[in-house]
Amino acid sequence: MTGAMPRWMLPLALVGAALIAVPLLATLLRLDWSRAPQLLSSPAALDALSLSLRTAAAATILCVLLGVPLGYALAQWRSRLQPTVRALILAPLVLPPVVGGLALLYAFGRRGLLGESLHALGIEIAFSTAAVVVAQTFVALPFMVLAVESSVGALTGHHESLSATLGASRTTTLRHVTLPALRPALITGTVLVFARALGEFGATLTFAGSLPGVTRTLPLEIYLQRESDADAAVALAVMLVALAVTVVALAYRPLARRAP
Repeated sequence: MTGAMPRWMLPLALVGAALIAVPLLATLLRLDWSRAPQLLSSPAALDALSLSLRTAAAATILCVLLGVPLGYALAQWRSRLQPTVRALILAPLVLPPVVGGLALLYAFGRRGLLGESLHALGIEIAFSTAAVVVAQTFVALPFMVLAVESSVGALTGHHESLSATLGASRTTTLRHVTLPALRPALITGTVLVFARALGEFGATLTFAGSLPGVTRTLPLEIYLQRESDADAAVALAVMLVALAVTVVALAYRPLARRAP
């Protein structure tokens, strides 16, 4: 158990909480509750919600499959190049999303670095549902990498060494020793990845466009509705916030139960 918090920190904590809570409360107060069922059940809203959930889930799976090995490798790698490579991999955390979208377009667009070769094979990524998943994975992957890397770096390696001494293979040790120890980090990373993918806007718009039913995710639908129907935009925004808060609350419940 940590020590008591100094009293001077409490006002700062309250200001920080208010900075997050007040805008969300203001959004709730702007919602026209009488029209909310109608606005949230419109075909455009349902299509955008369905697309967002499907693409965010796909991006989350990709981030787990790629981010866990990548984070593990970064934590284990000892080289003068490691800081540079690490900074490059974590760059999407600080890049403006539109820059990420342009980078993806220059890489996978029809005239991009890899896009021409893919086009010759009949594979089109840009401005498709696949582009939405790629964009969400690009911006969310560093969250998983960072969570795994930090957790692996905190391990003592004692149990892994003991497992190897008993004759277990590296894969067996990873499966039965390392991954269970990384469980809190994996849960945290997965939650952050899904939430980031669900809320992705700039890279998606730049790389995938805004095609109804194909690439128009919920954040894009909110942005478009803001210009034509402010009440619809508010209703969709509240739904997105509620969905994100629910996912985070449910995912963090096992961690809270594990806390001493």
